[in-house]
Amino acid sequence: MVAGEVSGDMLAARLMAGLKPQLPNVRFHGIGGARMREEGMVSDVPIETLTVRGLFEIIPRYREIKGIQNTLRDRLLKERPAAFIGADYPGFNLGLEEQLRAGGIPTVHFVSPQIWAWRGGRIKKIKRAVSHMLVIFPFEEAIYRAAGVPVTYIGHPLAEMIPLAPDVAAARAALGIAPDARVVTIMPGSRMGELKYLAEPFVAAAKLLAQRDPQLVFIAPMAGERQRAAYAQIVERAGLADVPVRLLDGQSHEAIAAADAVLVASGTATLEVALFKKPMTIAYKVMEASWQIMRHMGYQPWIGLPNILAREFVVPEYLQHAATPQALADSVWRQLDDPAGGELLARRFTDMHHSLLRNSAEASADAVLRVIGKRK
Repeated sequence: MVAGEVSGDMLAARLMAGLKPQLPNVRFHGIGGARMREEGMVSDVPIETLTVRGLFEIIPRYREIKGIQNTLRDRLLKERPAAFIGADYPGFNLGLEEQLRAGGIPTVHFVSPQIWAWRGGRIKKIKRAVSHMLVIFPFEEAIYRAAGVPVTYIGHPLAEMIPLAPDVAAARAALGIAPDARVVTIMPGSRMGELKYLAEPFVAAAKLLAQRDPQLVFIAPMAGERQRAAYAQIVERAGLADVPVRLLDGQSHEAIAAADAVLVASGTATLEVALFKKPMTIAYKVMEASWQIMRHMGYQPWIGLPNILAREFVVPEYLQHAATPQALADSVWRQLDDPAGGELLARRFTDMHHSLLRNSAEASADAVLRVIGKRK
């Protein structure tokens, strides 16, 4: 199994939890994070080694990452595992899967690349590389069936992990936040590339919001010590160290549940915020050269998962140059000042939650067991 970032680690851990009761002697190895290790993964390489974001950002690290891929490929072709499971991270995993499947090893890919959003031509490579695709959004199943790729819709694991009615009071109590405080949670991302481009505008937006209401409480969950150190360095260098943002060690779900509004980097975290039924402002920034290419490659007007699932802009998105501190602060302020809009949004997100709710561990494990011939 290989996961390349925090979201893939979480998804793969759910699958592992579903497989273990069915395969008591199963052994997992490859590349994984903390949650996969909790389920018994032996990670041959730290997951952080693979975490790269953007088109041009990967260039300085290409040889290193390609070397890891080749080493793992050679080992697996020699070991002949029952299956290889790639958890998201398509740039790495699809290439590895193609080689392994050609060598006779069944391959499962967990989480479809967003071929419905951009680079739809990848379906040809997926058809060569993947024995079975596990998808987490309902509309994806028809895409793969039409292309002749075996597919199972398993629901989204986050929809099971997050309660339909989050307990705001309990989250605030756990974080030591007053029940009547107005709370803004800022989530500039778990990847170092996200922090590089979003930490400064997010904290600068917090500074502007604090000027409007000095009583606002700002919290920011950090994915790990490395991210916390990078965040602190960026904020210090930008002259924003005095902005009263309280950093949390993990606790992202408590931080979202406690919030009145969330400022969040585009990615899986946007879906987490939606499942917690919170207003959010989404931002996306990358290296300028990457942006100039990527902005012409999309098939649809949305980048945030809640908007993609809703097929409309239910929450605002600010991309690249538009993601200024002032624009972000104004957007969050409008959401803080619009309780009726927040209630309407919560109803939309509740419907979305129901549509994604399945027993994902059981469904994904069942699909893997069929791929390896342990179930008809």
